Amino acid sequence: MKKIVITGSNGLLGQTLVNLLLEDKNNYEVIGFSRGTNRSGRDDFEYVSVDVTNKTLLLKELTKYNPDIIVNTAAMTNVDACEENKAACDLLNIDVVKYLKEYSEVNNIHLVHISTDFIFDGKNGPYKETDEPNPLSYYGLSKLKSEEVLTTSKIDYTILRTILVYGKVYDMTRNNIVLWVKKSLEDKKEITIVNDQYRMPTYVEDLAMACKISIDKRSTGIFNISSNKLLSIYEIAQQIAEVFELDKNLIKPISTKILNQKAQRPSKTGFDLTKTNKELNFFPKSFKEDLQKFKQKLI
Repeated sequence: MKKIVITGSNGLLGQTLVNLLLEDKNNYEVIGFSRGTNRSGRDDFEYVSVDVTNKTLLLKELTKYNPDIIVNTAAMTNVDACEENKAACDLLNIDVVKYLKEYSEVNNIHLVHISTDFIFDGKNGPYKETDEPNPLSYYGLSKLKSEEVLTTSKIDYTILRTILVYGKVYDMTRNNIVLWVKKSLEDKKEITIVNDQYRMPTYVEDLAMACKISIDKRSTGIFNISSNKLLSIYEIAQQIAEVFELDKNLIKPISTKILNQKAQRPSKTGFDLTKTNKELNFFPKSFKEDLQKFKQKLI
């Protein structure tokens, strides 16, 4: 029986991972750490309302539960908000990782941490795990610094880098590209989508499965997790319309320049999944195939 603490258990990945691990209660004991009330819609696991940015409280709760593994899904991921509020971004994206690392070092814990394609500048995508990072935004920089906390430590760590995570859970507080495009088109709203940024979106169920595989194998190091085909964000929106049988003509292309966002975005990321295929024995599908699975789940 592995005892697993999931920080940020109320989030999209947090709730998805809780659900996945609880399918096998003989092998996993799950403890969710998050702010406020438990939003997962289930009461068959231990839930702790805790502000993980409060080091004293965090360490107190970790000591109380004494986990074997910590999966850190807590993060500030709004790229423009990170640019505007660097102190809040540092606290959640870097300092919390330092606290978890310190606890893991003393207690010989395996720490699984989520990172992002935004650590790259987008000039040479798709990227391997070993490619040189060069973040363009403060968000990207904060996630790179969080990786460095672990790569320079003595603990067993797994870093899962991911791209544009989407999906749906019981209680959502944040939107994601698939749900936003779907809802906008269902409401017959015209939307503008950038056609000069390229990504490989990640189905949250895949990311949760990659966390579980990392736990089971105690895999260490950095791994890329995303779908397997590079698409422009405009193409991503077009495919959402196709799969959900909505009007593609409502989607209008726009260039990044016109958007004038606070934080700079990398133009072309995407991942090389060779290491993930080989070492995790995990073979992500195309965005369209994942969308079909997601559509079935929504029915």
